[in-house]
Amino acid sequence: MGAASSATAFSVALLADLIDLGVRHVVLSPGSRSQALALAAVELERAGRVTLHVRIDERSAAFLALGLAVESGEPTVVITTSGTAVANLHPAVLEAHHSGVPLILLTADRPPELRGIGSNQTTQQHGIFGPAVRFVREVEAPGAVGFDTSAVAELAHEAYSAAAGHSDAPGPVQLNLAYREPLSGPVGPLPVARGAHRGAGLETGAADGTTSTSECLPRGSRERPLGRSSRNPSTPHTISAAPNTVVVAGHAAGEQAEALARALGAPLLAEVSSGARFGPNLVVSYRELLDDEEFGGRIERVVVFGHPTLSREIPALIQRDGVRTIVVRGLAAENYNPGHRVGAFVDAIEVEGPPDTDRSWLGRWVHASRALAEASDDAPVVDAPDARDGSVTAQFQRQTLAALRAPVSRRGLVDAVWRVTWPHDRLVLGASRLIRETDRAVPGKKIRVHANRGLAGIDGTVSTAVGIALASQVEGRPGVTRLLLGDLTLLHEPGGLLLGAGEARPRIQIIVGNDGGGTIFDGLEVAATAEAESFDRVLFTPQGVELAALAQAYGWQHVRAANRGDLDAALTASAGPTLIEVPLTR
Repeated sequence: MGAASSATAFSVALLADLIDLGVRHVVLSPGSRSQALALAAVELERAGRVTLHVRIDERSAAFLALGLAVESGEPTVVITTSGTAVANLHPAVLEAHHSGVPLILLTADRPPELRGIGSNQTTQQHGIFGPAVRFVREVEAPGAVGFDTSAVAELAHEAYSAAAGHSDAPGPVQLNLAYREPLSGPVGPLPVARGAHRGAGLETGAADGTTSTSECLPRGSRERPLGRSSRNPSTPHTISAAPNTVVVAGHAAGEQAEALARALGAPLLAEVSSGARFGPNLVVSYRELLDDEEFGGRIERVVVFGHPTLSREIPALIQRDGVRTIVVRGLAAENYNPGHRVGAFVDAIEVEGPPDTDRSWLGRWVHASRALAEASDDAPVVDAPDARDGSVTAQFQRQTLAALRAPVSRRGLVDAVWRVTWPHDRLVLGASRLIRETDRAVPGKKIRVHANRGLAGIDGTVSTAVGIALASQVEGRPGVTRLLLGDLTLLHEPGGLLLGAGEARPRIQIIVGNDGGGTIFDGLEVAATAEAESFDRVLFTPQGVELAALAQAYGWQHVRAANRGDLDAALTASAGPTLIEVPLTR
């Protein structure tokens, strides 16, 4: 056995305190300066006190942690060594900051005497994430003769509370931990485990029987509210039902948006990752109706939950003269305020009085939306009549076979994925054409949908989905996580497919709409003005990657679903991590 190390003792104490506070998952990437933290995490996992995940790429590790935190509702710890390893966390830190996801970053560093002298893997790590972290602390290297355990416990409590949003919006925090040699030693007896702290969530109903909604219910997935609801709530903003009102549910709005729409008797314009895309007031075809003077042109009041990101029509509505907008603050770090035209920001809202008794306003929206949805359905027609004796006719059989052999359209792809996903499953959507197609097309269903919409980037989408899958399937819980994304979003992070030896393998399907490049740019104004060859090279960016070979290299099953029958079969039968490739036309 080697000599005792204060670095190891300090790391064990810090991680044990964070776990006692409620951390369930630790994600790390290997490195020399962080070795004490890594070895402490292994021993704590062996003791059954935390689940450890190891990834070789820090960017993927950070997005894996983001997915784990989104699903579990608790801060996830990320451990890195020094230098560029820390910088690789930045994309996930920004996403967590803008979407209110709790992360605790433990970044190992050199002690002060080794900084500023050209040492290997040494840079300015303290404050590297700027305003994107809720809390940052430079932590001195533990002394050779020991450290103050009460100070370590206080540090852990500060970091956990800031990440979890006990006094402000949740988000990432950084502890920059200096270590001197020896960088590790034997891990001695672990501290005695204390009961994990669990913060209380807000009530979603008022005691007097009025309908009340908190600003930070789960992202459509958590059982326990997380975020600004931990603060002392302000007096709820009270509104009454009135005609010409709509409720908008952006990303992570939560179920309170649907409840408010019903309480008001108002149309519900709910994005697919809002957590509110269900209920009798849902209007799926909201884009088209907002552009119609008989619908969008008559709106006078808008109540917004969450972060709308999937249409241009919503921000255009809010910026229109004669429209008053109330935004219910959520988990995001910034208030949603298109054109600085929002009239009021509130922490909670409740309805005074009965719903609008004139149901014509709501009824026109719902019926018009259903008609538009039916008109846009591109599914093959199967309408042959039954035979007189009740048997299946030959014409019906031919139509059914033709439908199964039909190529898959984008609309058909999102319909198929939506149809097979149920409440015990998880659906993750990448930032591509497909999330917009899903938002335009799919009907209401109370299922858990996530997308990285804080900054709406394609970074780390695969790892985020893997994190959600792993956290959702703890303790043998049922369900499949499905990630629907475009080919470029997959190729931006193929390393997310790497599940190393000894790492848990989630039940996950990655469904890739492969149209050979970035066809989302084909729908932008630039496509009509740019020279075609230049456009293709710098925006469409064509690719011809063999996805079957990519899947094989990382140990994933690969299925190519070129028609509707193959797609339906692939979506309902997966023994392990599976990449389902769906060819799409440009």
